[in-house]
Amino acid sequence: MTDAPRRRRQSPAVYRRRRLAAALLALLVIGLVVWLVAAPPWRSAPAADPSPVTSSSAPAPSAAESAPTPTPTATPTPTAPAGPVECSPADITVEAVADKGEYGQGENPQLSIRLTNTSANPCTMNVGTSAQSFTVTSGSDVWWRSTDCQTEPSDMEVTLAAGQQVTSAAPLTWDRTRSSVSSCDGERPFAPGGGATYHLSVSIGGIPSAGTVSFILQ
Repeated sequence: MTDAPRRRRQSPAVYRRRRLAAALLALLVIGLVVWLVAAPPWRSAPAADPSPVTSSSAPAPSAAESAPTPTPTATPTPTAPAGPVECSPADITVEAVADKGEYGQGENPQLSIRLTNTSANPCTMNVGTSAQSFTVTSGSDVWWRSTDCQTEPSDMEVTLAAGQQVTSAAPLTWDRTRSSVSSCDGERPFAPGGGATYHLSVSIGGIPSAGTVSFILQ
């Protein structure tokens, strides 16, 4: 009977190659495990820092912020006049007044001014003797002016209501003589009588009378 065949014995070089291959495989497995643990593929990227980026210069304002705020403009409120305004020539009607239409010998005419506020509003004016003027004429001949020899003229400011009419409180007397600035203190010629007609015109505050008043001297 023959013996069973014996197993061939491996040479030492073969064993060394096998051990080296096993060692390399083990190193590969260990390295793969370490890499998977250290850098897993599902890890998200680091979150961005939420802190705002600062700058050395302030941010530019928006158009709405840089536009100037308009200052509200107050609407002027109409104010009423503090009082009556000065009378104008359009507001006043001026008339010459004589106390008679005919004067006998030795009678001196008493002359006055009448004025009316024809406007719808009150107004003020100076009605003193400094603002008054009386003139007596015969035809084109000027016989007498109250301003030729006037002494101590005075002012008197009055308020005339709408539609109010006033007349001189104290009439001015004409002495029936011819006046001139050079004969105020001397004798002056008398105006002829005997039925001669004379005309009186007046003005006040520079506003002349609309016409004249006539009278006769005997």
